[in-house]
Amino acid sequence: MKHIVGISLGSSTRDHAVTVELKGEQYKIERIGTDGDMRKMIEKIRELDGNVDAFGLGGMDLYIYAVDRRYEFRDSRRIFNAAQKTPIVDGSGLKNTLERRSIDQLNEQSDIFKTPKKVLLMSAMDRLGMAQAFEKAGCKMTYGDLLYVLNLPIPLYTLKSLAAIARVLAPLVGQLPFTMIYPTGSKQSINKPRYTRYFHENDIIAGDFHFIHRYMPEELPGKMIVTNTVTSDDVEFLRKRKLKTLVTTTPEMEGRSFGTNVMEALLVCMADGKKELSEAQYHVLLEELDLKPRVVEL
Repeated sequence: MKHIVGISLGSSTRDHAVTVELKGEQYKIERIGTDGDMRKMIEKIRELDGNVDAFGLGGMDLYIYAVDRRYEFRDSRRIFNAAQKTPIVDGSGLKNTLERRSIDQLNEQSDIFKTPKKVLLMSAMDRLGMAQAFEKAGCKMTYGDLLYVLNLPIPLYTLKSLAAIARVLAPLVGQLPFTMIYPTGSKQSINKPRYTRYFHENDIIAGDFHFIHRYMPEELPGKMIVTNTVTSDDVEFLRKRKLKTLVTTTPEMEGRSFGTNVMEALLVCMADGKKELSEAQYHVLLEELDLKPRVVEL
């Protein structure tokens, strides 16, 4: 049995473990939260390094993207470097393949985009593939990178404008402590609505669930959420907020969907433990597994 471990900066209350069989092989998939403690993340990775088959880095990204450029977070690099034997991934490979594919599948196999939709994507730099797929589906976009990451009252409406701003700000943001720009540990359970008009003005709210959970308003009747990494408690939270539909881009496994980092670690493990796969390799594995977005009517 192969063992995949997601080491997350998030809350340990969201920990989960499952065993699945894929293509005749069993995989134990485990998520371990460190409650916002980066030192604990590094210690846990060093403890398990070489004893598990792949790591997923959760609750933080190593890379973010702005159309034609990639930017790195300094804090994330320190944690990545703690793994010397076991491959470690942050989910960005799947965000640019699985999530793009998921929106394309919804467009081709449902009537969700039959009429043009307005979409608030919490951070396009975190999910460039999803942003481009929504645009391809004819959606009118609002990008919340400045609104929700930097708390600046400036919505963005094109990826071109995002790329221009990123060239100036992203190298600086990458040097900041990660906890300044993303909810970690116990902050993930606290809802502090911010710039709620953009939630209300759009039909679909998409992106990282912790960003959505932290900043969404008290009620969002009739809205659709497109995200991943949701537990059964998260589904109930969204139901109480009167949302209509939940779409997760990663499949449900025993009551929850894992993050893209864990799913990417699974694919790396299936590909004989290579540290990085090409976009084409991810597509081949996704085709073999026939992964489809999960749609839940709330």
